[in-house]
Amino acid sequence: MKTILVTGSAGFIGANLVMRLIKDAGCPGAAWSDVCIVGLDNLNDYYDVSLKEYRLRQIEELAGKQPGVKYGFVRGSIADKALVDRLFEEYKFDIVVNLAAQAGVRYSIENPDVYIESNIIGFYNILEACRHHPVEHLVYASSSSVYGGNKKIPFSVDDRVDNPVSLYAATKKSNELFAHCYSKLYGIPSTGLRFFTVYGPAGRPDMAYFGFTDKLLAGKTIQIFNYGNCRRDFTYVDDIVEGIVRVMRKAPGSENSVPYAVYNIGGGQPENLLDFVQILQEELLAAGVLPPDYDFEAHKQLVPMQPGDVPTTYADASALERDFGFTPKITLREGLRKFAQWYKEYYG
Repeated sequence: MKTILVTGSAGFIGANLVMRLIKDAGCPGAAWSDVCIVGLDNLNDYYDVSLKEYRLRQIEELAGKQPGVKYGFVRGSIADKALVDRLFEEYKFDIVVNLAAQAGVRYSIENPDVYIESNIIGFYNILEACRHHPVEHLVYASSSSVYGGNKKIPFSVDDRVDNPVSLYAATKKSNELFAHCYSKLYGIPSTGLRFFTVYGPAGRPDMAYFGFTDKLLAGKTIQIFNYGNCRRDFTYVDDIVEGIVRVMRKAPGSENSVPYAVYNIGGGQPENLLDFVQILQEELLAAGVLPPDYDFEAHKQLVPMQPGDVPTTYADASALERDFGFTPKITLREGLRKFAQWYKEYYG
């Protein structure tokens, strides 16, 4: 039996990962047909807690249908060192996937303390626990934001990432540095994953596609930054999860004396924000979220770039394809269609 810790398990990516692991356990030939999964999340109120509780209910329901899966949820913070140490001591985790983090670029400008607590202290606690209770593989979430103001595109993991433009980006780059240090000193096999603009059903309400939908439905005006001259490499959540699962199965070796690796996971097709908004509104109409005669032009406003934002994100995910035979495949229209259908069902 493999024992797996997923931190941030009530979050968007974390919940989808846990559900994928549970589903896989019931499939013949799965990498881990017999698993014990422990989810850890503090259910903070950065966004609507009821959405996190909804995800947890989905997990519980799914786990109840899979006899080969042991699943348990712990409410708590990775910044609580005593709790983290107790869980590692009790469960002797084989694989750790650290997705717990305070997310959001703009929020980090207004609320820096929570980023230091979760993304720095919390990640340090995870590393220390992996040091004292050795694991087969530590996989952790980094972010495309580490590329900061880089002008060269697409962004490659071989590029320098020394120019963060937000505290959030700086904490994620710090995670990579911490992980490399612990891999070097203590031989902890670790892999960092730089996610690019993840979206999908039951996602984060602070993300543009979700926030735009809420505002349009309420008759409010949506703001499109940099006058629409931004491009984002949107990546559907199922593609992100597929990448995580493949990486989990194969820890980095010590070819370069350090069992450490970093990969991009991105769609590799950056979309202009105006095109993105056009697709979103078409799918919201098709799903019946908004009425057929909705006046979108009256509810759109082009505004300047916001502090901490970058004009373009664009993933070079060739290393992921080379080492794991995978590249994201779900198109933006397909993904936004699934989101719009979920939104209609969830909010009724």
